[in-house]
Amino acid sequence: MRLAIVTTHPIQYYAPIFKLLHERGNINIMVFYTWGEQSKQKYDPGFDTTIRWDIPLLDGYPFTWVKNTSADPGTHHFSGIVNPELISQVQEWRADAILVFGWAWQSHLKAIRFFKGRIPIFFRGDSTLLDERPGLKNLVRSIYLKWVYRHIDHAFYTGSNNKAYFKKYGLRDDQLSFAPHAVDNERFSADRRDEARRLRHKLGVADDDILVLFAGKLESKKSPQLLLDAFLQLDKKGVHLLFTGNGVLEPQLKAVAVEASGVHFMSFQNQSMMPVIYQASDLFCLPSKGPGETWGLAVNEAMACGKAVLVSDAVGCAADLVKNGINGAIFKRENKEELAAHLDALTRSTKQLSELGKNSADIIKNWNFRSIAEAIEARATAENKR
Repeated sequence: MRLAIVTTHPIQYYAPIFKLLHERGNINIMVFYTWGEQSKQKYDPGFDTTIRWDIPLLDGYPFTWVKNTSADPGTHHFSGIVNPELISQVQEWRADAILVFGWAWQSHLKAIRFFKGRIPIFFRGDSTLLDERPGLKNLVRSIYLKWVYRHIDHAFYTGSNNKAYFKKYGLRDDQLSFAPHAVDNERFSADRRDEARRLRHKLGVADDDILVLFAGKLESKKSPQLLLDAFLQLDKKGVHLLFTGNGVLEPQLKAVAVEASGVHFMSFQNQSMMPVIYQASDLFCLPSKGPGETWGLAVNEAMACGKAVLVSDAVGCAADLVKNGINGAIFKRENKEELAAHLDALTRSTKQLSELGKNSADIIKNWNFRSIAEAIEARATAENKR
């Protein structure tokens, strides 16, 4: 089975899957990167910086850069990915099936439409119904999405919210396979405690203090201001809050926190440093209000580091990964009082947080790259036998 994989650019959550598929050798793959070679590094407006990941994302699997002729290249709009040669390149490679990551770009949707009925079309996306609201706009969108997904033969869903989305828009159970959203659990769980301890001391966080962590873009949809307000409401000694990342809300957050003790800021940190930051913390919080927090892979990362987690119900992974009282808690989006109450309860003791963190590590073990690779191989093999 020769599987063509169409995706926009190298991503730290997908490149290891491609490498694993190639190493296992059960199917032949070729990855077609549609953003073009300039996507090896990119300006991220959310972080307000040019990002070049410091872990290898192009090693260990076959790939090709597809020329992108868009006047404004990028994933931020439908016409940002335009590849006149994509279909011919996939055909020349003699693909038996195609796996497309995301349909919301011109070339991806064009490829899906072209190959429908020619070869099996697999799909990967993580959209949910969490942000949907009734109304005419949603009705029109629903009709359009049902048309899009009529072109898909099989989809790999990331979790229960994603599965519900696919089923609403026309895919049957026999057209769906579970391929969990995952991170490199081994890299995040590797012992970095000495570095983490040094980081805590650098921040002025004592060994028996509690450190709450927010890691991500400081933007409205992730609600860092809500977390800061709830934290300041606690006014607890020995409890600290660390914001790691940059974004448009950074000046506002720093202005509010300027006279508060126990609030710390770190700029955007690359992948090699993130396990240290998670391991330096005791509780990870993702307070997003959305829209668009379809999963929240930072939660996987924190759990792989053995940390308790506190998330809003707008976070896509909450339904699958966060168990109230087992490894953390879930609060209603934009509800500061409920967030503050959970923060208060969770930060009562380091022993409690340690136990919750151990449960996180146990829960996340099976949410791994191997499970994704096996799901893709199983579907590809089944199609090859037809």
